[in-house]
Amino acid sequence: QVQLVESGGGLVQPGGSLRLSCATSGSIFSMWHMGWYRQAPGKQRELVARITSGGGTYYAVAVKGRFTISRDNNKNTVYLQMNSLKPEDTAVYYCNADRGVVAVWGQGTQVTVSS
Repeated sequence: QVQLVESGGGLVQPGGSLRLSCATSGSIFSMWHMGWYRQAPGKQRELVARITSGGGTYYAVAVKGRFTISRDNNKNTVYLQMNSLKPEDTAVYYCNADRGVVAVWGQGTQVTVSS
């Protein structure tokens, strides 16, 4: 089973940037599809971006053109580069690994966009 540990969250002003990292261990990283989800207070968890084991990517409409997901199979890590951040991007961001019917979640990292 894979274990996930997110880092890189914090407080940033509107228009700023952050890079989230999700370090994995315990399994063959390259076999897993990886995703970033977020959950704002009072809202459902939503998919932000996803990258397949083959490197294909998907982005939610709200972040397309501003966020970039990438993976480094040598470092067993997936990244989310977030640019041009907006207050509505404020949420807890969760890393997710899935492979068929198996899904694993990280503990989450808070991102707050505020002046």
